Amino acid sequence: MTNATSTSTWTGMVPIDDTALAVTDTGGPGIPVVYLNGQFATQGYWRRVIDELGTGWRHITYDERARGKKSKLSADYSFEAAVRDVDAVLAARGVDRALVVGWSYGAVVGAHWAARNPDRAIGAVLVDGAAPYDWLDDAMEQRIRKLFRRIGWLTPLLRPTGLTPRMSAAEQAESNIELGKLSRERELGPVLDGISVPVRYVLASGTSFGSKGDEQEKIRAGLDPVFERNPNIRLGAKVASNHGAILKKDFRAIADSVREVAALERGGH
Repeated sequence: MTNATSTSTWTGMVPIDDTALAVTDTGGPGIPVVYLNGQFATQGYWRRVIDELGTGWRHITYDERARGKKSKLSADYSFEAAVRDVDAVLAARGVDRALVVGWSYGAVVGAHWAARNPDRAIGAVLVDGAAPYDWLDDAMEQRIRKLFRRIGWLTPLLRPTGLTPRMSAAEQAESNIELGKLSRERELGPVLDGISVPVRYVLASGTSFGSKGDEQEKIRAGLDPVFERNPNIRLGAKVASNHGAILKKDFRAIADSVREVAALERGGH
């Protein structure tokens, strides 16, 4: 398979399994970059990063199952489905090799995809996510379920805007709990250790939605042993903005890491 080089932006629906995803592909001959969203976020969050990188790249964004305004519902919102969706989108757009950029939940998806596809991954930029740390326990599970039940009345009101997923509160909670299980050191650590392509992390500072105190900084510190064990994985930048604002305020740092990973590819890694 070769990378298609259409010079015009394509937008449309990509069927996969029992659903279809809303995809945007800028086309062009540049290095393909596929952007993987936060757990309940949309492709629009990447606008500033894409604008900063400019037209010399081929930007591919999409809304995950039941996210955004157009992507369809599914019976499967599992993490493995999210990883399969990366392959489905790339295949539909005729892209064999790509650089993956993932934020939060998307960073974990990107790490798994890069580890499983060393011949297809140009590299990865992981933005404030994919840090191995055992943050999920029984009490945290209860906190998560309670949080999504508490905000459950609000999400249907925002769904027409595409800002909230068309998933039930229980489905959102289970997705978050699954992420906690996948993020445990014994689960995520070996995945990161097995990555053989260049990876740069861009980490935020401070809190995220639903976190307390210094929980987020403790989670980020779980990456320090990873940086020591795997020379392919390095810290690209630690920025001042928090988890929720990093794509908006520190898009330049993310773009710089994309450029660095791409340069390593050109230089033969």
